[in-house]
Amino acid sequence: MSVTTTTPTAPTATPGPGRRGSLKLTNLRDYGIVLFLVVLFVFLSLSTDTFLTASNLANVVDGSVAMGLIAIAGTIVIIAGGFDLSAGAIFAVSAIVAVSVSNGTSPVVGIVAGVLAGAILGLINGLICTVGRVNHFVGTLGTMIAYGGIATALSGSGLVLIDDDSFSSIATTELLGVRVSTWVLVVIALLCAFLLNRTVFGRHTFGTGGNISAARLSGVPINRTLTAAYVLSGSVAAIAGLIVAARSLSASATMGNNIIFDALAAILIGGNSVLGGEGAVWRTTVGVFILALISNGFNLLGIDPLYQQIVSGTIILVAVGADAFARRSRT
Repeated sequence: MSVTTTTPTAPTATPGPGRRGSLKLTNLRDYGIVLFLVVLFVFLSLSTDTFLTASNLANVVDGSVAMGLIAIAGTIVIIAGGFDLSAGAIFAVSAIVAVSVSNGTSPVVGIVAGVLAGAILGLINGLICTVGRVNHFVGTLGTMIAYGGIATALSGSGLVLIDDDSFSSIATTELLGVRVSTWVLVVIALLCAFLLNRTVFGRHTFGTGGNISAARLSGVPINRTLTAAYVLSGSVAAIAGLIVAARSLSASATMGNNIIFDALAAILIGGNSVLGGEGAVWRTTVGVFILALISNGFNLLGIDPLYQQIVSGTIILVAVGADAFARRSRT
């Protein structure tokens, strides 16, 4: 009499209803914003003859460079679990420093001084929020006010004019038919994407923002990672300030008053999580161009700018609400 034995097979794991729902919501966030951008682009192309022209599209892209730079670098801070409200003030301080130094020496020295000033102010943010253990929102709100005061003191509450017109070359020079400022946005976007997705710093950034306790136990240098993110944010904000100053051949303490809020709006519209640990540069880039197209479209169609604020605010609420709902579905 023989006995036949069978080896039990492991049951195939199937995703539960919650997991499937989470995946669908993730796909909606990933592709929904891209679809919205495409639909908006097509709508504006059909609504006005002036939208789909080379000059208008070039102006749309070039006009969003400063906001895009601050938003892209700010994305890395948010993914790391931080929050930088002071980027607009750093934007102004760095531009004033660059113009002042340029007037006394040369545009090249001025540009270097401006970027260095931005990096130092970003470093101060990082040290306050890590070594000082101050809440990121409160800490950068405080430095935003302090840096704004520094900008006012440096500028004397007025315009600081650029003496050497060659300073404007960083914004007006063209390369392959495209302005250098646009190329700067492209290069920094690619660099930040590379840092996030292909380096140890990127893995540490996601780990720090996703679960700071687990990251610390895994040996991730939390303070160093967050501080580096703030330094990057400050440096890029400085570059944005230099570009805007080069366009107008002047700098002032009020030049960055609203840009940080536009940048944060682009980050959120792109579907990045304000809670940290999730996000991507491409998401923010899509958010930047959605805001840029909305602004350009409203201008071309002659619609009251008040409605532009309503539309932008509604999109932000939908994006943040989708992120919160997706997080609840995963738990």
